[in-house]
Amino acid sequence: MSTYDKYESPLTSRYSSPEMAALFSPATRYYTWRKLWLNLAIAEKELGLVGITDEAIKEMEAHLNLTPKDFEVVAIEEKKRRHDVMAHVHAFGLVAPKSAGIIHLGATSCYVTDNGDLIVLKQGLNLLLDKLARVIDRFSKFANEYKDLPTLGFTHFQPAQLTTVGKRATLWIQELLWDLRNLTRARDDIGFRGVKGTTGTQASFLALFEGDHEKVEALDKRVTELADFKEAYPVTGQTYSRKIDVDILNALSSFGATAHKIATDIRLLANLKEIEEPFEKDQIGSSAMAYKRNPMRCERICSLARHLMILAQDALMTNSVQCANRRISLPEAFLTADIVLSILQNVSEGFVVYPKVIERHIAQELPFMATENVIMALVKKGGDRQQCHEEIRVLSHQAASKVKEGGENDLIERIKKTEYFKPIWNELESLLDSKTFIGRAPQQVDKFLKDYVEPALKPYSENLQVTSQAALNV
Repeated sequence: MSTYDKYESPLTSRYSSPEMAALFSPATRYYTWRKLWLNLAIAEKELGLVGITDEAIKEMEAHLNLTPKDFEVVAIEEKKRRHDVMAHVHAFGLVAPKSAGIIHLGATSCYVTDNGDLIVLKQGLNLLLDKLARVIDRFSKFANEYKDLPTLGFTHFQPAQLTTVGKRATLWIQELLWDLRNLTRARDDIGFRGVKGTTGTQASFLALFEGDHEKVEALDKRVTELADFKEAYPVTGQTYSRKIDVDILNALSSFGATAHKIATDIRLLANLKEIEEPFEKDQIGSSAMAYKRNPMRCERICSLARHLMILAQDALMTNSVQCANRRISLPEAFLTADIVLSILQNVSEGFVVYPKVIERHIAQELPFMATENVIMALVKKGGDRQQCHEEIRVLSHQAASKVKEGGENDLIERIKKTEYFKPIWNELESLLDSKTFIGRAPQQVDKFLKDYVEPALKPYSENLQVTSQAALNV
């Protein structure tokens, strides 16, 4: 069958980065199995197990990468034996005949399947952490650039007190920092299953080493070191506890919620025409409505993030009843998170801000927000607070009615025509300076970036200038 005659997941055929797609490929999976068999043989030989020769080790080392012929042999053997691990043991033995008798010696299937998964999951989290740090860096640059630009803040998506464009971005960044923390914890908590035998008792290895418990423990430790893990789980059953998968997918799903929130905020702001995601010169927003500039990147983030968020349920169910859908849910979670990060990077590197639109929206709402300032200024001139409140209330409702009928907010003009407010007419311009309504927003941005973002990104400093091809092609 050709590529076009069978279903392919869009996660790999359309969206994913080459490095993440390769990590979860059959080639990587089965290379990892062969490397684990090699490590086991090396450790067993070091501990004095007879029958494992230098020639056998070298032969295994020379055939770690599978060829197309290897995959053909595996397919035939698995169809016959109905056992994927034994099919690969057979195929490995054919290309490394001097080691055929010692491949998988003392091991159970989960020695390669579970340890292999743990290796891939750890590498996958490293890829995601690099990309997440890059996204945080890009959003931080945006926050710094626009830390002083006043904009309407919203509560319940209704105009509220002013904030700044940069300060709003720090709310996104803060959640991304928490995701960086969560993914780092999940990665650092991953241990190794090691060599535990069929049900975790290490009985087969104890038999191999003729009852020598110290050698069995040394074997477990050495194989763990060869796989570049600091420690193995002290106890396991047949598999490592699927609670590990829960911790990882919970962290990834939590990131999905962050990404969905950020993209939703941007979509709402795009509707207001205050901020837009990148839009290429020849990009088409609608097949019918040629004028449209749909926020397709942020829409894609929301769609993929929703899928990512629900995958945590798979891990929870697997942990509770040990079902087998993790072969689907784990790769999909990593591929989806990878894609979302690539799109977020693309968006953050191509933000378009429209200050004039933002200024117009502020002008429509600021007179209402300034009423308290007007009252205070008049009281300082000797006015009565209660009377002033009533005067401004009446004018505010009149102006609001005009706005709701499609007119402009003319509250300030009404104040200028009301004799009661004459003592502060010459102060109205300063009372309406939007920069006096943003509080400590610029200072908060500076402090947040310096005290929280910079330390968090320091381990990733060499990576931050990299622009991934996936981010360019979303």
